[in-house]
Amino acid sequence: MLPPLLELHRRLVECPSVSHQEGAIADLVEGLLHEAGAQVERIGDNVVARAGSGPGLLLNSHLDTVPSTPAWTRDPWQWAQEGDRIYGLGSNDAKASVAGMMVAFERVLREGGPASVTLLLVPEEETGGKGMEVAWPELARRPGAPLAAVVGEPTGLDLAIAQKGLLILELIAEGDACHSANADAQGARNPIRQLARDLVALEGIDLGASHGRLGVTTLQPTVLAAGERRNMVPPTASAYLDLRTHPGCDPEELIARVEQRVEARVRVHSNRLQARECPEDAAIAQAAMAASPGCRVYGSRTLSDWAYLTIPAVKIGPGRTERSHTSDEFVLVSELEAGAAFYQRLIREFALRAKRTPS
Repeated sequence: MLPPLLELHRRLVECPSVSHQEGAIADLVEGLLHEAGAQVERIGDNVVARAGSGPGLLLNSHLDTVPSTPAWTRDPWQWAQEGDRIYGLGSNDAKASVAGMMVAFERVLREGGPASVTLLLVPEEETGGKGMEVAWPELARRPGAPLAAVVGEPTGLDLAIAQKGLLILELIAEGDACHSANADAQGARNPIRQLARDLVALEGIDLGASHGRLGVTTLQPTVLAAGERRNMVPPTASAYLDLRTHPGCDPEELIARVEQRVEARVRVHSNRLQARECPEDAAIAQAAMAASPGCRVYGSRTLSDWAYLTIPAVKIGPGRTERSHTSDEFVLVSELEAGAAFYQRLIREFALRAKRTPS
């Protein structure tokens, strides 16, 4: 028989939960929390439960995973322990955090707590949609909303107190559709060539000042689209640009800098995922450092649901980000145990600091 923490993790991993298909795991989590005696609320497939009293703290992580790929050499939905390793899709990202947070929450539920803990487990973190961006605004407007939050992601229990945002732009180059054999004779504009010039022109672009923890804003082309027929110059060609921003960025200035370097039209595809930063003296940051002694304090390049939060927050959890979205994903038993113990310490440390330190 497995220890309770590992059994919980096994049940989470063996419940498939690819983004947009989280109904079954939301039902599972809701049922487990009910069995533990919690009052549980559903906001779609977002699962919300509360326990304890005192300063309000939000524990948040996500239930969904990316899809498996043919590169897996084992059943992605089979929880398998081999020594200290536990294999399975989502074992690391982020069902290790989910399991650890549930254990910490249930302890507060049993014993009462020095903090008022809201557990929010969400769907669609990997894709965006009906998860945190739906649930958090609903919770935030209610009386007694949490004062601070911790977002569970695989950080090796190192502490992310800043996180980059995401600005997605689309370059749209316009040309003259015609038969490719006649293009030179007709002087037709080939939008693919224009787009290629623009992408080269964007190499090394100055996107403003560097952030102390997050470095400079970066820009990478990610998706290209143009013609569908080999013998035709297409009417348009396009490219998506992925800009990873920091809290000091002005999105309008970034857009203007890109527009100055290119011929193509620039369209804003998404500007909703803002960069985040937590003051190091905030109660939640101080609590996390106390609960994870000697942790590295850093700025994270990767996104999480922190982007939607409007209260002081940090990102920290068991597992390693390097294993996320990989074939044969795994987490260590020792990491899983350390994560559950960390979240329990974090709740206590936050309660000690929340009344005397900015949240």
